[in-house]
Amino acid sequence: MATPGKTTKLGQTGPEVFPLGLGCMGMSGMYGATDDAESVATIQAAIDAGVTLIDTGDFYGMGHNELLIGRAIAGRRDRVQLSVKFGALRGPDGNWLGIDTRPVAVKNFCAYSLKRLGVEAIDVYRPSRLDAKVPIEDTIGAIAELVKAGHVRHVGLSEVGAETIARAQRVHPIVDLQIEYSLASREPERSIFPALTRLGISATLYGIFSRGLLTGSKPRGRGDARGYFPRFSPGNLGQNDAVVAKLQHFAADRGLSTGQLALAWARARQPGFVPLVGAKTRKQLADALGALDKPMSPSDAAALEALVPESAVAGTRYAAEQMAQLDSEK
Repeated sequence: MATPGKTTKLGQTGPEVFPLGLGCMGMSGMYGATDDAESVATIQAAIDAGVTLIDTGDFYGMGHNELLIGRAIAGRRDRVQLSVKFGALRGPDGNWLGIDTRPVAVKNFCAYSLKRLGVEAIDVYRPSRLDAKVPIEDTIGAIAELVKAGHVRHVGLSEVGAETIARAQRVHPIVDLQIEYSLASREPERSIFPALTRLGISATLYGIFSRGLLTGSKPRGRGDARGYFPRFSPGNLGQNDAVVAKLQHFAADRGLSTGQLALAWARARQPGFVPLVGAKTRKQLADALGALDKPMSPSDAAALEALVPESAVAGTRYAAEQMAQLDSEK
């Protein structure tokens, strides 16, 4: 059991949350085989350990993830805050078809999420990506109407840049930006994190382990989407395996797992933000929670960054076509 310690407030108007959140995407097949019973047990173990923020997307497993979470939080709703992303479109074959954040679509997506989750309100609702065809003001305005109606409590963003964040904030208070951040992906430090600080907005950080790359995990079969990411391509794995070896030695010298090392670094580097851990099993969850009792010193953080500079990791976090579509990368 982890001790909660101090909580972290999301933005100026958002909820107080446990300093670590649970990201549930991997429980719905993105990274290979899953077990629903173990997933439910993992979510419930996280809640019992004090974790309050549960993150999902309505397109994870085409609704499967929300249904799973709904099962897991039954009887525990008052102990969690639900963060839900929407907007991504998928076909019956699982293919990605684009993004839709028109106001009418926002309200439609929300209605289905409320039903699948079995709740009356979503704590933080956010578009998963910027829709180039829809002004961000229109999307946030629609969520603001859902807030007024009591279906949503707070508004968040995901993978958008500083200009979009500022435009959204002028429509309705934004409590947090969800953004990828890790030893291998430090770009948000340049302009996005400073913008959040100026505007009084928090961040929830996903990809802390760079989809398992930093812990030495490898894609497992055709159902594992990591096989399509550049950092896991055969041309980059040799260089990245060498990085992992350095991390393993650094962690072992300090009595940490590589996952705990990556998490401790992120918390030391961005103490006001909330890392999301994509644990699929209770064992993975326990390892992550163990990092909360092992804070990283400034000297160790500096030594780790010197040992593994951002340029040491080969490959971008998404394929070129996806990178070009990310507002956060512009």
